[in-house]
Amino acid sequence: MTPELLASLCLFAFVSSITPGPNNAMLFASGVNHGIRRTIPHLLGVTLGFTFMQLAVGLGVGMVFEAVPGLYSTLRALGVAYMFYLAWRIGTSTPPAQAEAASPASQAAGRPMTFLEASAFQWVNPKAVMMCLTAASTYAPPDKPILGAFLVTGVFFVAGMPCVALWVLLGRVMRGLLQDRRRLQAFNWAMAVLLAASVAPMAREVLQDVF
Repeated sequence: MTPELLASLCLFAFVSSITPGPNNAMLFASGVNHGIRRTIPHLLGVTLGFTFMQLAVGLGVGMVFEAVPGLYSTLRALGVAYMFYLAWRIGTSTPPAQAEAASPASQAAGRPMTFLEASAFQWVNPKAVMMCLTAASTYAPPDKPILGAFLVTGVFFVAGMPCVALWVLLGRVMRGLLQDRRRLQAFNWAMAVLLAASVAPMAREVLQDVF
């Protein structure tokens, strides 16, 4: 890989990792609602789950999407539905002061995502899937596909970890401004609406494919 192409890959990895998307929106909301320590499993799940997916796509899983055209459409539809569910979960999160008195169902809705949930989510996150496919097809040298897959994966891991961690930190900073229960509930619903709005264009495409 030439220095110019490597620089381009680093820039692509940084920009795509730090810009708003489903992962960053949920990490930001988790930082506000649960703080940094309780959000760490979610953060690691996003980072390592995406890293594994990037490596898998680079090593040939992307060819499966080409061989089975309906597979990606199915995953995208599942991802859209799941992100609407996550938007509802964020909107109905139980404020910390109410957590002990809440019902088990409400507490489950308000808890942070686990490591496994966040890792599995990457496979139905349209933005994450498209990032992987774009990076693998654009930056991995065709003459050295295995080395290229590991190189692209390494760059995304190095660039991605601090970028997504920054969203958790920003959420933690905002937590001090959202001590009032009503403000926190309003914030949660605002984040839920933003997450749902970010999914709306993909949902429209999914509906067009179906109908």
